[in-house]
Amino acid sequence: MATLIIHRQTLSTEEQQLLKATFGTAPVAVAQHQRIELAEMISTQTLTQLRAAHPWDINILPEGFEGADVRLIISDMDSTLINIECIDEIGAYLGIKDQIAQITEAAMRGELNFEQSLTQRVALLAGTPLDALDEVYRNRLQLNEGADVLISNLKAHNIKFALVSGGFTFFTDRLKERLALDFTRANVLDFDPNAHTTGKIIGTIIGAEAKREFLLELCDTLGIGVNQTIAVGDGANDLRMMQDAGLSVAYHAKPTVQAAADTALNHRGLDAMLDFLI
Repeated sequence: MATLIIHRQTLSTEEQQLLKATFGTAPVAVAQHQRIELAEMISTQTLTQLRAAHPWDINILPEGFEGADVRLIISDMDSTLINIECIDEIGAYLGIKDQIAQITEAAMRGELNFEQSLTQRVALLAGTPLDALDEVYRNRLQLNEGADVLISNLKAHNIKFALVSGGFTFFTDRLKERLALDFTRANVLDFDPNAHTTGKIIGTIIGAEAKREFLLELCDTLGIGVNQTIAVGDGANDLRMMQDAGLSVAYHAKPTVQAAADTALNHRGLDAMLDFLI
């Protein structure tokens, strides 16, 4: 039996009747969403048609996934937990946003190797004062819709939250303190004695494989299986960890990521992931 989730708290009578006619059973309201227990799995084509026909997020839980068993959610940062690509906004401060954004977009689409693209972008930041990063954090960075609701609910249910990023520890460290996150990992920018960036990264670059390894490391630390995890992201750099997780969520993601993920959220905020847990 498959579970269809409609990430919508209420449905009109007409909408309920349409879904009942389509699936032979009416949706049942559960917390902030609706569920239909399907007698058999529907095709990808049918799911695509449903999503195109309605302004809702609609997903099917993969066979074997048990939301009640989830003990860890691991999330990308830029354009997933937060509303911006931090490196692009640093570029905006310097007047080179378009130059950096072009490299960022190509990497997100999977057209460039992430490690190489990050090296190119960070090199363009050489000489950036620390104040520029602080400006981006204080005045440009915002949490995406539903992030605070998601994290507070996870804490209430003893589910850990990890933030992993191809961005910088300058931002993940501040978000960890601000949101009381359980785990974070990101790239470490090198600074000169005058607190200006050197255009280099210290240590190993956090790319797709490093994100996957962080997921596996956390599973070992927590004594859980990957089937007890959810991974959420929006770009090609997130796919390796998403493929290993018990459930993968493409959040307002690039088409290649949506095509590869178990589920997709394009309308609701991050708190819609709570629908997978109940």
